[in-house]
Amino acid sequence: MSDDERPLSIDVGDGIGEVPAVLRRRDGATATVVVAHGAGAGKDHPFLTGFCRALDDLDVATLRFDFPYRAAGRRFPDRPPVAIAAWRAVMDVARRAAGDGEPVWASGKSFGGRMASMAVADGMDAAGLVFLGYPLHPPGRPEKSRDEHFPQLAGVPMLFLQGRNDPFAIPNEQLDRLVADLAPSAVLDWIDGANHSFEVKGAKRPAAEIGAGLAPRVAAFLAAHT
Repeated sequence: MSDDERPLSIDVGDGIGEVPAVLRRRDGATATVVVAHGAGAGKDHPFLTGFCRALDDLDVATLRFDFPYRAAGRRFPDRPPVAIAAWRAVMDVARRAAGDGEPVWASGKSFGGRMASMAVADGMDAAGLVFLGYPLHPPGRPEKSRDEHFPQLAGVPMLFLQGRNDPFAIPNEQLDRLVADLAPSAVLDWIDGANHSFEVKGAKRPAAEIGAGLAPRVAAFLAAHT
């Protein structure tokens, strides 16, 4: 744990229990981004720690957390009502930690971002959404699109960071159409050659470096919507 990081335990309520989280912020932060992990990895995966560390260097505070299933040591992700309850509880903590008037954004890798968008569609307050690889459909099943709640997000600032070779977004045109329908508040930033983990074939890099490399794109989007 870095000296710049503060571990937290957040009560989700509704008998769900507590989830661990890590707050990283320095004086002068211009925004806070709450970051949720994907289905197969927790809050301390190097991709997320690298991403949060790089945002901190750009004066953006972060609060990353584990969903209840991960905190309990279970393999299978929570159902949406539980995941959304966790999102609401963590966002409440992030807002209390933020400075007066500081925007608080919701972000997540894959499953975490999808649950963030469902929480906002369900009424959770957020300055906007940042998707680190949105799982638009199961790999090879584009007809099973997970986009039914997006009409409720019209007008919400959204940044989609997506790999061109991400099997959760092939064919690419399907995500192009979704974001076009949400424009101008939604922006799609394709990463050429990248897969669902933002790895690029032939350009092997540590996961922490890959996550950190996305931070400037996110910070620029936040600054444009503050």
